[in-house]
Amino acid sequence: MTNKFKIINDPVHGFIKIPYEILFDVIEHPYFQRLRRISQTGLLNLIFPGATHTRFHHALGAMHLMFTALETLKLKGIKISRDEEKSAMLAILLHDIGHGPFSHALENMLMDDWHHEKLSLLLMNEMNEEFGGELNMAIEMFQGKYQRKFFNQLISSQLDVDRLDYLKRDSFYTGVSEGNVNTQRIISMMNVSDDELVIDAKGIYSIENYLTARMFMYWQVYYHKTSALAEHLLVKILARAKTLVSEGHSLPASQNLMYFLQRNHFGTATDEDIQRFTELDDNDIIQAMKFWTKSEDKILSYLCKSVIERNLLKTKISSKPFDTEFIKEKITLTNAVFNIENGAELVDQISRSLLPYSAGKQPIYLLLKDGRKITLENSENQILSSYINQPNTKYILSFPREI
Repeated sequence: MTNKFKIINDPVHGFIKIPYEILFDVIEHPYFQRLRRISQTGLLNLIFPGATHTRFHHALGAMHLMFTALETLKLKGIKISRDEEKSAMLAILLHDIGHGPFSHALENMLMDDWHHEKLSLLLMNEMNEEFGGELNMAIEMFQGKYQRKFFNQLISSQLDVDRLDYLKRDSFYTGVSEGNVNTQRIISMMNVSDDELVIDAKGIYSIENYLTARMFMYWQVYYHKTSALAEHLLVKILARAKTLVSEGHSLPASQNLMYFLQRNHFGTATDEDIQRFTELDDNDIIQAMKFWTKSEDKILSYLCKSVIERNLLKTKISSKPFDTEFIKEKITLTNAVFNIENGAELVDQISRSLLPYSAGKQPIYLLLKDGRKITLENSENQILSSYINQPNTKYILSFPREI
C-alpha cells in the first residue's frame, strides 16, 4: 500500500503537504507528469538564465496556496466542508493541465483557437471518468458553476492563488525582486462576505503592492522586449513550418508535432487529437528547431538559429506604433542583405498591452469593519489603485542584426 500523504519540498513555499489521496493520484497521472516537461515561462531563460522552472512546479505551489487560503477562511468562521476543500485543491492543481509546449506561445498555433482553459476542461473531464466522478465538484468550481462563488474567485480572478504563486515563483527564479509579493500576508487578509471573496480593509496596502508588483513583473519580465520577441519567434517558426508542410516540403519533426503541423481544421477535438496533444511537450519543439536550423528554407533556418544559438533579432521599443516608412526601409534592407524577396517575414512589429487593475472585471472588494463592502479603487485609503486602472501599450520592432 503506497503512502499517499507525501510532503514535497518546494524552494519557494517550503514544505507542501498533500492532504488527500486523490490529489496524489492526480499528480501521478501521465497528463499531470507531462507538466514537468513544459516550461512555466516559455523562453524566458534566454533572458533570465534562472527561469527554468516548470508548470508542474507552479501547479503544486498554487495547490499549496489554495490549502493555506482555505485554512485561513475556516479560522475566520467560514464553513468549508472536506469535499469543498479537496475539490478546490483539485481544481487549482489541474488549472494548467491543458497547457501546450512553451506555455502560452503556441496554444493558438497547434490547435487553432483551442485556448488552454478549454483544453484543461477537456482533460479534466477525461480524468474524471478515470477517477469515477471524483472531480465533479472540482470541475464545477473551475467553470464557475459551483454555488459558492468564492471558490471560483480563488481559482480565477484578479486576486487568485494562481497569480499569487506565479508572481512569487517567477520572481524567485528570474531574480527580479520587484515581483516578490507577500503571499502569506495577502492570504491572511482574505475573507468571505455573501459567498464572495473579499479582503479585510486593513490589507489594502498589501493588495496595492501586489497589483504594482504584477505590473512591474509584466513590463520587466513577461513583456521585456526580448521576452516578447522570443515568444513571437516561436509562433513564427511554427507558422512557417506549417506553411512549408502544407506546400509539400518535408520537414523532420517528432510524429506528434508533425500531426499538428499537418492538421488544419479543428472542430471538436478527436480522441487522437487529445492523445497526441498530451504527448507533446517542450522537447518536441526544441528538437524540431534544432533540425530546422539546417532547413533549405532561409526564413525557417534563420529563425531557428536565432533561438537555438540565442542570436536574437535586434529590437526597438516605443510607446507609439512605428512609422510604416521606417518598417519598409528595414524590409528593403533585409531583402538586399539576405538576397531574398520575402524579407517582410523577418521584420515584425509586436505590441503588448497591460491593464494592471480592471475596476470593471471582477473588482477586488474590501470588507470594512462595519460589514460593508467597497471596491478597492473607492477606498479613501488607496494610494495607487485609481492610477493603475488605465491600459498601457508598448510597441516592439524586431529586425535582423545583420542590417
